[in-house]
Amino acid sequence: MALRDDIMAAVKDAMKSGDKKRLGTLRLMQAAIKDKDINSRTDGHDSALTPDSGISELFAKMVKQRQDSVAAYDQGNRPELAQAERNEITVIQSFMPKQMSDEEAKAAVAGVIAAVGASSVKDMGKVMAELKAKFAGQMDMGKAGGIVKSLLG
Repeated sequence: MALRDDIMAAVKDAMKSGDKKRLGTLRLMQAAIKDKDINSRTDGHDSALTPDSGISELFAKMVKQRQDSVAAYDQGNRPELAQAERNEITVIQSFMPKQMSDEEAKAAVAGVIAAVGASSVKDMGKVMAELKAKFAGQMDMGKAGGIVKSLLG
């Protein structure tokens, strides 16, 4: 629950300092967490999101959505909206674990492939499941899939 407490403290700080843009993003993050908690309970899961897996994955999805929006706004010649999305990305990423570099990701994927004993692309599901369990939020799973295919294929 420490990450939730950090976000709550950041909300209070943003309110005190009058930083409305940061406050709005932080409230979006809180709402997304609460929504995910509610959905997980209604799906039959008793536990709420944990900082290690669920919240990091949720924030990664939020960043990906905003990156897609930035690309669309840049293509549509709307720099002010693109900048607003970039600002939100910065706020969200400040609560995420440090992202792995490409070299670190390749090394991690190679280690997981060796640990799982994967030998062909047929084992990609096992490798990806292990990567998600170990490196959720630290690694872009879309890029990781490409790395796994290149190392196994």
